[in-house]
Amino acid sequence: MNIECLEKLLIKDPKFRLKQARTAIFKDLIDDWPQATNLPLNLRENLAVHCPLKINAQVFTSSDGQAVKALIELADSKKIETVLMKHKDNRHTVCVSCQIGCSLACSFCATGKKGFKRNLTAGEILEQVLFFARFLKNKNEKVSNVVFMGMGEPFLNYENVLAAVRLLNDKDGFNLGARHISISTAGITEGIKKLSEEKIQVNLAISLHAPNDLLRSQIMPIDKKYPIKKVLASVDDYIRKTNRRVMFEYLLIKGINDSEREARELAGLMKRPLCFVNLISYNPTGDFIPSPPGTVKKFREILEKAGVSVTERFRFGRDIKAACGQLAGD
Repeated sequence: MNIECLEKLLIKDPKFRLKQARTAIFKDLIDDWPQATNLPLNLRENLAVHCPLKINAQVFTSSDGQAVKALIELADSKKIETVLMKHKDNRHTVCVSCQIGCSLACSFCATGKKGFKRNLTAGEILEQVLFFARFLKNKNEKVSNVVFMGMGEPFLNYENVLAAVRLLNDKDGFNLGARHISISTAGITEGIKKLSEEKIQVNLAISLHAPNDLLRSQIMPIDKKYPIKKVLASVDDYIRKTNRRVMFEYLLIKGINDSEREARELAGLMKRPLCFVNLISYNPTGDFIPSPPGTVKKFREILEKAGVSVTERFRFGRDIKAACGQLAGD
């Protein structure tokens, strides 16, 4: 699929043609140009040749039907993974990738073990949402949320990620509310600063996973360049500028970062306005195992007793390797 050639192909056409074409793609969710009957036949034929809409993907569905993973093959034969999560309240969240591989090499993440290949274009990011929007259309359902929590670090592909966000939010694009879009970063402070100055109200999440630099640098090498104090300072500045809540994601890994001492340390860090913690039970990728339920319960209780706002992420797609940290683009 290649939707990024649209503007070039339609540059000599009346301006409304581009709007019509985008409506056909993002709202009507066509998968082939002959279906865009509002466009002239010769234009449809030209678009079909130079701007194909087919998405090559393999689909894997979890045993409980709550998660669907798609392995999408791009034009250069590289592959990425994206996940659809079905919530009990009828919300449908698409977790998108923004890079092929990742350079951060977090020890708990399957993507990082593959190394970095390249950034995704804005169109390749949108392609993931389009795939599941079409998938849900057949069930008379819609995408309700998009989270940039798949393969790659969003703020190391900032311009393409924000271009995709704007098209997701655009009334002539997906028309998805900005507050239904979340971007997760491992702590790239330059990206946090840039986002604080954008005129778009997307949600910010920080992948923290440890309450001190000694531990965090062992599982997230990026901590050496972006230590916790530096990340928190940028978050405080973001909150001052935007007055928006920030989520801190914390994977609970048995014997690594789940002790009562670490819970108390984390509680100390989170004594700041508009911050909350999202606890995630780790999904095995080979080297680590998840914290047992009793440990998770105790960890949460310590945070809550200290006055920290806490949520707990529901597990999705472990049996199809579609859960947090498991995407690898195999």
